[in-house]
Amino acid sequence: MPSDAVRLGEQLDPASTVLLTVECQRGVVGPESALPELADVARTSGALANIARLVAAAHEAGVQVMHAVAERRPDGRGASRNARLFRAAEKLPVQQLAGSTAVRIADPVPVGEGDLVVRRLHGLSPLAGTEVDALLRNLGCRTLVVTGVSANVAIPNAVFDAVNLGYTAVVPADAIAGVPADYTPAMIRNTLALVATVTTTEGVLTSWRRPRRAR
Repeated sequence: MPSDAVRLGEQLDPASTVLLTVECQRGVVGPESALPELADVARTSGALANIARLVAAAHEAGVQVMHAVAERRPDGRGASRNARLFRAAEKLPVQQLAGSTAVRIADPVPVGEGDLVVRRLHGLSPLAGTEVDALLRNLGCRTLVVTGVSANVAIPNAVFDAVNLGYTAVVPADAIAGVPADYTPAMIRNTLALVATVTTTEGVLTSWRRPRRAR
């Protein structure tokens, strides 16, 4: 039986892996966030710094990076209003408006020329009802590394949708965040670990540093 490290290394083959960052935008995890508690946890937990490390390493290893951004039009057209979360978001002092600084990728996460930025106007998931699935298939993706926020809503949605669509989901546990802070490990242990490969930032980085056999 292959070891966990070997199995993870096979899953994270750069040629068939995409690194997804979820809502790592200024208006969510930046200093002027609409959700300051979430932004604080993302930063103080080290999750945002770990996401930045993963993105930088993906660029070095030739792994495709995709940034999923949630935004809305100034007139609200196309936005979901069928959940309390959406209606509450309409009243927040910082709005994730298309074209605004709030929907730019937050520091210290680097954005490379080859990165794909996918924006959605509705719903809870970076995958459902967006172009992400088609892009992943065109890229030859088999494994999706899911990072970002929040562990409460968007991250589990992304993981479940990825698994339902046939991808292997890998979750670096120290590169996602939610509120309260102690909710994230509970979500990972009791839910995400049932459907995804749970690892750490260092585990992913080690896999991408490992020399690969010629094919």
